[in-house]
Amino acid sequence: MTVWPDTLWLVRHAESAGNIARDAALSAGLHEIDVHVRDVDVPLSPLGERQAAALGRWFGAMPPAQQPTVILTSPYVRALRTAAIMRETAGLGPAIVPTVIDERLREKEFGILDRLTRVGIDARHPDQAEFRRLLGKFYHRPPGGESWCDVILRLRTVVEMMTREYARERVLVVCHSVVVLCFRYILEHMTEAEILRVDHDTDVANCSVTTYRGEPGRDGATRHPHLALETFNFVAPLEAAGAPVTAEPDTNAAIR
Repeated sequence: MTVWPDTLWLVRHAESAGNIARDAALSAGLHEIDVHVRDVDVPLSPLGERQAAALGRWFGAMPPAQQPTVILTSPYVRALRTAAIMRETAGLGPAIVPTVIDERLREKEFGILDRLTRVGIDARHPDQAEFRRLLGKFYHRPPGGESWCDVILRLRTVVEMMTREYARERVLVVCHSVVVLCFRYILEHMTEAEILRVDHDTDVANCSVTTYRGEPGRDGATRHPHLALETFNFVAPLEAAGAPVTAEPDTNAAIR
């Protein structure tokens, strides 16, 4: 019998310097995004620090019996820093609420298309632009990079691990926009068309919260045979704290 966590929160990291650099490159029609560190090392922006603190206060205001019992985070700096600020402002001490770094929660990898805008891809790698048009973003894997399917495959092992190691716990995951969407695809048994429609219609906001709750079996006797979506892209904690809501895609997300 599969037993899920009592609660699962999926949080996209706060605004990063890469988000800002990407917008500047697109506005200027540049081929390349002006970021001089590895994608894994891109830090939060000053606004991102405020957003993470605002969301941390929201978690901290919950009754202790409803707060996270474990935090899982991407190893990317922007996610690690978001998780650290949230935990500090929520008052969730590491001895009580451990933080687990999991590389499977990392951003989608873009390979040779890393740091290029769509204009840059068309100019420098027209073959890849055509492959992506033919295959669609769900299946297109740039050389050295990943498709959405690749991300989904690694996340399926995370989902299995949660049912084994965090059954009936309250799990907070800090990750990236594509990862949030791929979790939805898995947990809600979506089709390619359904998840791409969600992606088309909604930009996953920085520090937004997507919440799942464990639901009992139909007879009420089996606890948590599945997780039910409660909120998606929830940003009220930021709005209540006066922290501006941002939804810029990550550095490479023009091609995500």
